[in-house]
Amino acid sequence: MNTSAPVLAPMALSESTAQRFAKEVAKYPADQSQSAVMACLSILQQETGWVSPEGELAVAHYLGMPVMAVREVSSFYNMYNLKPVGQFKINVCTNLPCQLRDGAKALAHVCERLGVESGGTTADGMFTVQPGECMGACADAPVVLVNDRNMCSFMSHEKLDQLIDGLRLAAIEKATP
Repeated sequence: MNTSAPVLAPMALSESTAQRFAKEVAKYPADQSQSAVMACLSILQQETGWVSPEGELAVAHYLGMPVMAVREVSSFYNMYNLKPVGQFKINVCTNLPCQLRDGAKALAHVCERLGVESGGTTADGMFTVQPGECMGACADAPVVLVNDRNMCSFMSHEKLDQLIDGLRLAAIEKATP
């Protein structure tokens, strides 16, 4: 019985991705190209929406490092999506300071409002809801991070509803010519 895992091939990098990788690698001494791993993973995610195992392999090959070392980075930081996510990824901080100021209730409210479980994506693919670790804004709890870029503070249930409605409206307006 063959119990070996399927052999993956690295994803093919587009010319623009390879150019962006090269620009990041050039920031480091030649013998330290692996230092660009986080930037390369971010570029890959920007262009594909998530970091697939084939994408990790492509980064490893490009930087000349073991694929496990790339995986250690991509799986450590929650800013890297290791599976496809919705158009809007909403991370709700559930670390202790936010928990003490209703972070868990905020997460539950968002999940209930969108009809998904924590870690799930809405049926229309618009929203993915995830718990998140410390976002460095403990005094502003509860805190929400949208698409790993936009932090929202003091998120009451009313403000969470406004955020969801605003994101939904922005998606509709963007899709309407």
